Amino acid sequence: MLSRLLARFAHEIRNPLSSLDIHVKLLEEDLLEAAPQLKDKTAGRLEIIRGELHRLENIVQQFLRLAGPSSLDLEPVDMDKVISHVCELLRPEAARRGVGIEMKLPDSIPQLNADPVQLTQALLNLVINAIQAIEGNGRVEVSLRTDVGNERLVIEIRDTGPGIPIEKQSTIFEPFFTTKADGSGLGLWIVQQIISAHGGDVSASNAPEGGAIFSVQMPLRSREPVHG
Repeated sequence: MLSRLLARFAHEIRNPLSSLDIHVKLLEEDLLEAAPQLKDKTAGRLEIIRGELHRLENIVQQFLRLAGPSSLDLEPVDMDKVISHVCELLRPEAARRGVGIEMKLPDSIPQLNADPVQLTQALLNLVINAIQAIEGNGRVEVSLRTDVGNERLVIEIRDTGPGIPIEKQSTIFEPFFTTKADGSGLGLWIVQQIISAHGGDVSASNAPEGGAIFSVQMPLRSREPVHG
């Protein structure tokens, strides 16, 4: 049933994506006749739109892979750059909600052999989840470090929200589990699937001072990815 749902979901997203892609191209053609000042002003914004449309198409492909056998397109990845990209993408939405995003990144970190598209999606889901957990003003902190003699890469996403009820900590990664009225209940489940496919682990806990902590641990040593 879950596989059918994911396939249907991917199909429903792909239709409006195709329409958006066509209209962006038409808009670019219209702007060719615009004043140079307007073209310069919109070029960067259109580039972001094109990049995000491409990312959404990759997400659709990911859903289709989750509906069937999964596979990873592995390459050396600089996780500090991935984290910076994710935080910058979400900073405007966080600011609109009165939430600040802080990053704690080391000066030097080993590259991770991973699928950058899927890891970006996993981190987007985690940071979005943290932002939405905060009611009113607050802060989300994303940190990166190595652990256990540089054998593992650890990513932590902390928020200043109400934390996770103890009785729900063991079920938040299950498909369709959600505390949001408009949530699909698939965001954290997808995170777990992506991290597990990389041979890693993701867990959730509450900070002593309040708020939730989501911790992702990824092996830095060569390890066969999990195929499901």
